[in-house]
Amino acid sequence: MNRGTTAVLLLVLAAAFAYQYNTRSRIAPFAHEEQGASEKPARRIADEKDHFTCEGKTRCAQMTSCAEAKFYVANCPGTQMDGDHDGIPCESQWCSDED
Repeated sequence: MNRGTTAVLLLVLAAAFAYQYNTRSRIAPFAHEEQGASEKPARRIADEKDHFTCEGKTRCAQMTSCAEAKFYVANCPGTQMDGDHDGIPCESQWCSDED
């Protein structure tokens, strides 16, 4: 092999490695947190404007919006986001009475 071919081959291998690393790092972060708990596959519920997936989040500080908090309370196990049990999660962080 000449130097040009070797360089192209190394670039292709590096790109493949980067793709695999990026793909696996999106899936793996929550795998170690759920050890000992029953393994349930992540569920995806399609909504017209938002797409959320159960990823092991349980608290308001882990949410990014009121819509995400409502999705988690309705669809994901073990959430701790509706302390007063009034059906409105994360009232002080994300969801006010008008949402």
